[in-house]
Amino acid sequence: MTESDALQSALGSDKFDVYTGNANPELARNICRYLGIDLGHADVFEFSNENIFVKIIDNAREKDVFLIQPTSRPVNKSIMELLIMIDAFKRASAGRITAVVPYYGYGRSDKKDQPRVPITARLIADLITVAGANRLLTVDLHQGQIQGFFNIPVDELTAVHLLSGHFRQKQIENLVVVTDLGFAKRARAFAQLLEAPLAIVEKRRIGNQDRTEVLNVIGDVRGKRAIIVDDEIDTGGTLIQIVNALEREGVTEMYACATHAVLSGPAAERIAESALREVVVTDSIPIPPEKRGGKVKVISLAPLIAEAIVRIHRGQSVGALFTSEVHVTQEMLLWDVDNDSGRPAGGGNGQSPAGAGPQTALETTTSEVPEES
Repeated sequence: MTESDALQSALGSDKFDVYTGNANPELARNICRYLGIDLGHADVFEFSNENIFVKIIDNAREKDVFLIQPTSRPVNKSIMELLIMIDAFKRASAGRITAVVPYYGYGRSDKKDQPRVPITARLIADLITVAGANRLLTVDLHQGQIQGFFNIPVDELTAVHLLSGHFRQKQIENLVVVTDLGFAKRARAFAQLLEAPLAIVEKRRIGNQDRTEVLNVIGDVRGKRAIIVDDEIDTGGTLIQIVNALEREGVTEMYACATHAVLSGPAAERIAESALREVVVTDSIPIPPEKRGGKVKVISLAPLIAEAIVRIHRGQSVGALFTSEVHVTQEMLLWDVDNDSGRPAGGGNGQSPAGAGPQTALETTTSEVPEES
């Protein structure tokens, strides 16, 4: 059987398998719960000599496999787990392997901005491809150019609609959206969804030690309520500098949101002691309870990733989730991650659980999906 025949066999049925490494198993379980399927069984652990061992327990031959593994803390171990699991599935004769990487580590190393430095984001892309992945599914890359580092198809989702939907429900008046130049394009979409103006913060990075300096706030923010939006919060240093700059400019109330909550070093303490009223993030990276505090609100990416998985498996449009079928994405806020009887959807067998609510993307036939990329 040729590689093309194997892929056709894997996609011939409406069944697929979802597996996870140790980086974010809770997210993988929530994805499977939303889909109404069981999480695949695999042993993934580290020997005393720090070598990683992987064994796929289930039969993966000719299966359409989705492997959930953000490359988050511990970053290098998570990357190695991902690569070794991909290799294990390849040698188990999986029909197609999709690496689902909600958070793409080393994303900041996406260009040669100093003499004699690597482009590590490209190196990671090469490693994933050579390991045997047929496709990548990710969320809010640090820069869109990272998609071009891959020689396999890449589907990049965005949490902008989920995050903006949360603030839309709050009905905050006299609002302005604030971001830096690197996130300006997606922040503009965020602002449009909230029907709010956009202000830009000019900043510069100092050295290689996660230090930045806020130079200027471009836009009218005085007397307004501000939402600071970015792709990730790492140490929180830049976020707090923006908060201080906005306070000097006369902003009356501040919120923040980001897709990826790295929250390294003193980030949690900085957020707790800041003037921010709320910080909204997703579960692309697991957040330990001690780093959540009273200000941090977590929105699950499980419904969004689950919908994308089904569309990829069925050969349907993923882009439609953010265009012609954006209502499906906006309604994902209604899904209760803590409630087993929450908003269910059709699983890998294409059948919706009894009592399911309105038609979702998982229940849409191929003919109803617009031909978009």
